[in-house]
Formats: sequence, C-alpha cells, structure tokens
Amino acid sequence: MPPTESPARLSNTSLARRAWNIRRKALRMGEVQGQGYIGQALGIADVLAAAYFHALDYRADDPEWEGRDRFLLSIGHYAIALYATLMEAGILPEEELETYGMDDSRMPMSGMASYTPGMEITGGSLGQGLGIAVGMALALKRKTNPAFVYNLMSDGELGEGSTWEAAMSGAHWKLDNLICLVDFNDQQADGKATEMLCAEPLEAKWAAFGWHVQRVDGNDLNAVVAAFDAARNLSEPQPRVILFDTTMCKGVPFLEARESSHFVRVEPEEWAQALAVLDEGMPQ
Repeated sequence: MPPTESPARLSNTSLARRAWNIRRKALRMGEVQGQGYIGQALGIADVLAAAYFHALDYRADDPEWEGRDRFLLSIGHYAIALYATLMEAGILPEEELETYGMDDSRMPMSGMASYTPGMEITGGSLGQGLGIAVGMALALKRKTNPAFVYNLMSDGELGEGSTWEAAMSGAHWKLDNLICLVDFNDQQADGKATEMLCAEPLEAKWAAFGWHVQRVDGNDLNAVVAAFDAARNLSEPQPRVILFDTTMCKGVPFLEARESSHFVRVEPEEWAQALAVLDEGMPQ
C-alpha cells in the first residue's frame, strides 16, 4: 500500500475545527507540565491549521518523503504547538500527548529534529531558521525538486542580524520555493517586541530586501488561507514572506487578558477552566 498523501484541501470551516483541535491538544500538553509556551501555541494555531491542512504536501506515514514540503520551526520553544499539529495530522500518535516534556519523551519542550518525526530542524537558537531554510530551498532548486520550504519564525528573530543576512541571500538566489512565516504577537520574555527593538515598518523592510510581502491577521482563517494561496501561486522569481499579526492565548479570554504571557504558568484548577472556555467556542 503506498504512503498516504497529505490530506485534501479542507474548507475553512473544517480548518477552524482543526485549529480548535490544535489549541485543545496544546492545552492538554501544558497541563502535563503545569506551564509552558501556551500563549504562542494558542495564537499560532490558525496558521498551523492552514499550513498542514491546506498548503503543505506531505505523507503522514512517511515524514521523510523526498517530495514533501519542508516546514521548519525556527522558534524551538513553539514546539508544543507543532506537536499538537503533528498529532492532528497523524504524524505523531496522540497517545504520546501525556509524555510531553518528560524524560525519554519524543516531545521535549524545545523542538529537536533527532527526537521527533516531522520536526525538520532543531530550533531554539533564534535567528537560525531562515538561514537553514535558504540552504534547503537552494538545494531543492539544484535537485529540481519542486517542494516548498516554509520557515516559521518569531517577531523577536527580526532583531537578529542573521535573519536579514538570510533574507538578502534568499532574494539573491531568487528562491521562489521559500515562504517565510513570521508570527508577530509583539511579545518577548522581557516585554513587547516593539519596545525591545522595534522592527517596523516590516512590509517596507522585507520588500526592500527583494521579497514578496503580505501582512494579515493571523487569527482570521480566511485571510490566512488566502495568503498561503497567494504565496504558493506567485509567478515572480522571488522569495515570499507572510507577516501574521496574532493574539497570544487566542481562544481563552482570561489568558488573553494577561499582561505577560510569553511563558504561561497556570494554577491547577485553571487548566480545566481554560479547556471549558475553549470548548464553549468549539466550531460546529
């Protein structure tokens, strides 16, 4: 029996349910540890749902299929969000959810390629992902492999010089198979990203480096899907970037209201409350 191809492109209603499932799995994993990067996972869930159930080509039972689109998690601490997505996609078994962050788990708190099927790179040293993505995209070009390379990075990585060196290189090599996804939630460990080192105006900067730029609400599935489609179907020989403005802890209002949510610590009784609030908004 041949490996299963990536799922058929879903309606936006079905994608909303996938995003809800990703959020719920992430909350359940957070409950295992009692803390974690839940805010980022809830905020980026819509983007991940559109990526894995609308845009990417992959085989769930063959994560190393040569023809797959590569999805790079530059922000290693977002691993909890990607694990939830990989479970939803059938690449990781949901039975392993309770092992998150534990000894000998295939799901360490920061993403590591050597541990987890479907994890393309070991992220976490911020500012490295886009450079790796440029190298992968160039290699695929030279092998005449039509796959796309997606690199998910954070707004904090826009303050790293290596990011802009990679951006310049991607444009120089006309890497039209490279799509950079930037999660702009304006939150870092020390405060707002725009107050730590403001990178605005982002659209103008990326365009000046030779990239095709889109900026959309990362929690609006219609806008997210349209942005993915535009990036994949662009005819110009240039790399593409999508800037996603997202809300930390999206879907759980009492967590959204927290002033600082870079690393969320939740009281034991609050996990059940968070799941209950999320369940109230379950897409039909």
